[in-house]
Amino acid sequence: MKIAMVSEQASPLAAIGGADAGGQNVYVGALAGVLAKAGHKVTVYTRRDAPDQPDEVSVSSRFTVRHVSAGPPRDVPGVDLLPHMGDLGGYLADTWSAQPPDVVHAHDWMSGLAALVGTRDLGLPVVQTFPALGVVERRHEDSKATSPPARLRLETAIAKNADAVVATSTEELFELIRLGVPRQAIHVVPCGVDLDQFTVEGPQAERSARPRLLVVSRLVEQKGVDTVIQALRAVPRAELLIAGGSPAEGLRRDREVRRLRAIARDCGVARRVKFLGQVPHAEVPSLMRSADAVVCVPWYEPFGMVPLEAMACGVPVVVSAVGALVDTVIDGTTGLHVPPRRPDVLANTLRELLADPTAGESYGIAGSDRARSRYAWQRIGRETLGIYQRVRAERAGQRLARSGA
Repeated sequence: MKIAMVSEQASPLAAIGGADAGGQNVYVGALAGVLAKAGHKVTVYTRRDAPDQPDEVSVSSRFTVRHVSAGPPRDVPGVDLLPHMGDLGGYLADTWSAQPPDVVHAHDWMSGLAALVGTRDLGLPVVQTFPALGVVERRHEDSKATSPPARLRLETAIAKNADAVVATSTEELFELIRLGVPRQAIHVVPCGVDLDQFTVEGPQAERSARPRLLVVSRLVEQKGVDTVIQALRAVPRAELLIAGGSPAEGLRRDREVRRLRAIARDCGVARRVKFLGQVPHAEVPSLMRSADAVVCVPWYEPFGMVPLEAMACGVPVVVSAVGALVDTVIDGTTGLHVPPRRPDVLANTLRELLADPTAGESYGIAGSDRARSRYAWQRIGRETLGIYQRVRAERAGQRLARSGA
């Protein structure tokens, strides 16, 4: 099958951990990679954000990333990208009219807009994934939400016009239904984890004798890293490692790092908080294995890949009970749930976990079992491929019905 993926901003080639490179980049790259390994031809279309980027990059013999000129060839904030989606959609229409794929899978709402423009006159099936719904972001970020005003209206129209919508969590399923998307068009397929890379056995990063807590995250306010720092003052002796944000040499200029360091100083825990900056994805497993717990307490979370990766490494996780994390982490079995933005509750939970190594080991074992039985990328790829085959067959049936009429 020839599969076209549209990911206007989240390139699978980007360095993970920066302010704009995280779960969606990993998701697109991993899904494309596993489908390519299964024998399908996958092309990911993403926006050119540097003048020296090549037109195409071959990740493997069946997986190609194509850089499309849509707007200036530089980093552009997501809030400013909408005017350039017409250019992206026009390029896709021209390309696909000559060489049509069997199915188009759009990642993010602006990618969905470009995909619908690109397929409008071609009759190609479109599958849509939203890394986060605008209505959810607006609910949690209030006045801090930076999306264009038209997002909510366009997002609903995109979801209703796609042949299928892939929801990454049960919570997102219900949000889509509330938007008026037909239930039969929504398929819940979670994110996956690379079980060859994230394993229980393997090297561990060096550590001190202190109990170690680890956060692996993009450093943006809604990820709740400040909640973990505030909780640390009531977790004696523990150290907190924070991986993500700018490269290590640029941390002093990172606005969010400066904000978080100020919070750490105000809480009296600055000496127990270490900012690592961007950590190569290949080095994350050893870092996770060195931790007593991995903490992930965002305000909302559509993907939840970091807890999955920690679970696969056999490390206990403490997560906020939101979004995909509710599905991924079984409270009291594979990890622990806490409410978001509650450092007091988080501190109590962490103290109890660190005081009971047997419980932590039990969570780690159960988490590893769950990651391997449910979240292997091979299984996620098969489930996604089943959706592609279904929408393709439905489109073929519609064409046959029209020709018979």
